Amino acid sequence: MKFNPADLGPSTHKNKTLATFLALLLGPVGLHRFYLHGLADRWGWLHAISLTLSALLLLSNPELPLLVNTLPLVISMLAASIETFVLGLMPDEKWDARYNPTSGIASDSRWPIALMMVVNLFCGATLLLTVLARGFDLMLTGGAYG
Repeated sequence: MKFNPADLGPSTHKNKTLATFLALLLGPVGLHRFYLHGLADRWGWLHAISLTLSALLLLSNPELPLLVNTLPLVISMLAASIETFVLGLMPDEKWDARYNPTSGIASDSRWPIALMMVVNLFCGATLLLTVLARGFDLMLTGGAYG
């Protein structure tokens, strides 16, 4: 039997702009996942664990390059950037069908979503290019350039 959120009765309205904002700023720790799916969300906890794991790696192996120690967090940041695009670019009707099936309030996202998409594109592309450049530097030269 498949779970149907409408069977639970009235629910709170999930704001698309807030979810996108949380994914943009605090996505690497999974706060947007907890907002949308609650504390039982496994992907949200995986995001949260990446921060702890990166800190433990950094403390236990300070002689390793920073990219190697923080790789779990970097992967979480890249995934959060993709999730920000998925949430922000989802049409309002599809958003309401998925996250607000029983709220009775229609979502109406406007220009803040577009602004967040521009910021996310800049930050995500910068992060991806930085990781690629540093990764190739570490693989090909052993970190000779920093």
